[in-house]
Amino acid sequence: MDTTRDLLIALARRHAFADLGALAPVTEVAEVCEFGHRLLTLDAEDFAAEAKAVPAELRRRARACHMPQTPREQPRGALESLRPAYGLLLEVIAVRWHRRELSPMIAAVHIASEYLPLLAFEPHLGHAGDPTRWPEGLSAAGSRFGVIGDRECDHTKSEQSATNRTLRVATEPNEGWRAYFDRQHSQVAGALAVCVAACRNPCTAMDWIAPEPRTDLQLRARTALTFAETPLVRLRHAAPVGHGFGVPSPEEVLDAWQRSRTALDKNPIGAAALKDDGFPLPGLPSLFSAIAGAPIEPATLLNGVSTHVVSLLERL
Repeated sequence: MDTTRDLLIALARRHAFADLGALAPVTEVAEVCEFGHRLLTLDAEDFAAEAKAVPAELRRRARACHMPQTPREQPRGALESLRPAYGLLLEVIAVRWHRRELSPMIAAVHIASEYLPLLAFEPHLGHAGDPTRWPEGLSAAGSRFGVIGDRECDHTKSEQSATNRTLRVATEPNEGWRAYFDRQHSQVAGALAVCVAACRNPCTAMDWIAPEPRTDLQLRARTALTFAETPLVRLRHAAPVGHGFGVPSPEEVLDAWQRSRTALDKNPIGAAALKDDGFPLPGLPSLFSAIAGAPIEPATLLNGVSTHVVSLLERL
């Protein structure tokens, strides 16, 4: 490196926003790096935080991935659609892979697996699982959705508790709303998939979806449940993130993904994982797209932040 600026530009191009922010020569660069670091660490609570030094277009795209912090917050961000958030997840997974930060990468894969059923439900709900807009059919006569202690329901006790709360959390104080999203919303996602794709004693909870589209949703939701049990996602439990041991190697990650692709290749939706779409984990964007029933491609948010930081540095 010829100059300190060259070093800073190299950090920006590697998306090393935390390191660059600590070394930033001017406040404007530090603010943009803080914004980029929030994206890279998937701090969805703060994607909508004010960041005047960041171009408006990047802020707008980040807000589309933001999780509302109150029942009435507008716009609804990731509760309106999860597709932008999954684009960001894919971009984060790719960046972490190229930087060989495999524990955070597997953590991002794990997050994707938890909410994947909501991506499947989005075309039918008209939103991405917004508790303020659940269809009345979930609570229709004969529905066991959200009924605690019903032994005929295939939901676990924690899923019954989560589904019960999701039907009333919109009336809770803001603190209760945030606590619900911290602890229970991902369980609701899984519970919905069980309802439509894995319940041994179906009730009326899914009758609000017509039979033909429900059959399609059943396949996409079942594939989402399968993905959550694949060797790739199980790496998250085998290698505790943050404990400093058991971090998988690139070879172990690729092997786990290849075994996961084989496990998913049981139907036309899961078979999308076999596509060579140029992603570091080949077929992952294609799989998410098939489950969503809509194109999901890696975002360019992190690259946009990197490019903007480089332009700021080059002007110094």
